Amino acid sequence: MNFSMGLLASAGEQKLSLHQIWTLATLEAKLIIAVLAIFSIFAWSTMAAKAVQMRRAKRLNFHFEIEFRDQKSVLDISQRKLEVEGCPLFSVYQDGCREIDVRLKAADGTRKTHLSLKAVEHIKRSLEGAVARESLKLESGLILLAIAVSGAPFLGLLGTVWGVMDTFGGVAVKQKADLAAMAPGVSAALITTVAGLLVAIPSMFGYNWLVHTLRVLTIELDNFAQSLASRLETEFLKEDE
Repeated sequence: MNFSMGLLASAGEQKLSLHQIWTLATLEAKLIIAVLAIFSIFAWSTMAAKAVQMRRAKRLNFHFEIEFRDQKSVLDISQRKLEVEGCPLFSVYQDGCREIDVRLKAADGTRKTHLSLKAVEHIKRSLEGAVARESLKLESGLILLAIAVSGAPFLGLLGTVWGVMDTFGGVAVKQKADLAAMAPGVSAALITTVAGLLVAIPSMFGYNWLVHTLRVLTIELDNFAQSLASRLETEFLKEDE
């Protein structure tokens, strides 16, 4: 407590600097701040990586959908052996085309020109599975941001409560309860709450933006799967089988 009073006196009428507050913080508070710093690193790296991934997916989806609409046959792009890495629509399209190829192969090794209604239903289920897989790929990693948003404030609050408890314990030992004795310890305790909010607030904004973008991309995947299934029925379905 004498050391705290010395820091307060050296500051005069000026506010305590962050360095002085850090010096006054307890070991537990410093450990919590270190954990929050790790949370922050993971949160920012996740936000940056997912933002790049989703922006790239959105751009590639846009160009691929234009290319798909210009094709005369459903299998044209597949037959050209094109590869579009990182494009969710192309991955769904590839899975659909592979299932179509399997269903078009006859038992004797020849290739059929039409598909039965049952075969089309199997292809539709394959497309639904592909949409789900691509959605999960886009969603992966968002749990880290959710943990940062919900957990960081509570970690900060834990450090603050612990620091205040330590401050009051020191006051009880010294049997001296005045503002000059308590202010440094309380200030040092509150720094963990500030650190928790500094982690949680950017993570919350980033998480909400990424979830919105994910929802848009998922709707695009669903719409594309329905469009692909519709063209498939128009081109290959033979209703009398």
